[in-house]
Amino acid sequence: MATADFSFDIVSRVDQMEVKNALNQAEKDLSNRYDLKGSKCEIVTDKEETTLVADDEFKMEQLQDIVFSKLLKRGIDARQFAWGTAEPGAGISIRSKIEFKSGIPQEKAKPLIKKIKDAGLKVQAQIQGEEIRVSSKSKDDLQKAIQFIKGLDLDFPVDFVNFR
Repeated sequence: MATADFSFDIVSRVDQMEVKNALNQAEKDLSNRYDLKGSKCEIVTDKEETTLVADDEFKMEQLQDIVFSKLLKRGIDARQFAWGTAEPGAGISIRSKIEFKSGIPQEKAKPLIKKIKDAGLKVQAQIQGEEIRVSSKSKDDLQKAIQFIKGLDLDFPVDFVNFR
């Protein structure tokens, strides 16, 4: 009987349902804010794109603060999204996009793999698209690798899936 390799994948992705819930909560909060009543502040969501619209810079900062707090409360890591630059919109309004980051880019995956190999763990790591597959003959070694990776200070959030 051949020995089986065990593996798991390291991914970085945003839970789209939680993002949708957070944006819905932000819209509800926006409609209840007295200081923003009568302004053109709104959150526009298309399929994969979210845009904030406000009258001026101050109101844009208020709107971004509302959205930021709701995303954090729903468990979305602050490293998973970035604010776009404010650009002029229709009339006298300004717009700013929110970019949600998913996947581990190659330039960030290579140093992570190097750290895993330098740790002396008996695991193999390889890049597969925007994920990293870590495999070993022992489940215990994979558990040690997960604990090691959780202890690293990375500039992107990671999740561990497909443990088999």
